[in-house]
Amino acid sequence: MKTPFSLKTVLPSGARDASFFEQVFEVVKLIPKGRVSSYGAIAFFLGAKMSARMVGWAMNAAHKMPNIPAHRVVNRNGMLSGKMHFATPTRMEELLAKEKIKVVDDQIIDFEKKFWDPTKELS
Repeated sequence: MKTPFSLKTVLPSGARDASFFEQVFEVVKLIPKGRVSSYGAIAFFLGAKMSARMVGWAMNAAHKMPNIPAHRVVNRNGMLSGKMHFATPTRMEELLAKEKIKVVDDQIIDFEKKFWDPTKELS
């Protein structure tokens, strides 16, 4: 499947690159309800495999953007590592629960089954 948007050349600089953030937001919008992806999987898909942390920064910036489902992005182990950046420490888990994703001790249950890999899904 072709991506529904045109990706720009990504040159991660460690700075808050608005074009990189926009690309992250576009990928995150494609994560289906009831599925999750990881910071690293999104970075890899965008051609910036060493930039998982920048994806995290983008998700941090997205919390005030209701059209970006930042709650669907977790760490590579399925842990809710970004939960403290939501309005309350339980908000991320609450949003995932509404999508039938079970979380115990900040860990997504059946993470492998819920994982959405943009490289596989969008290529």
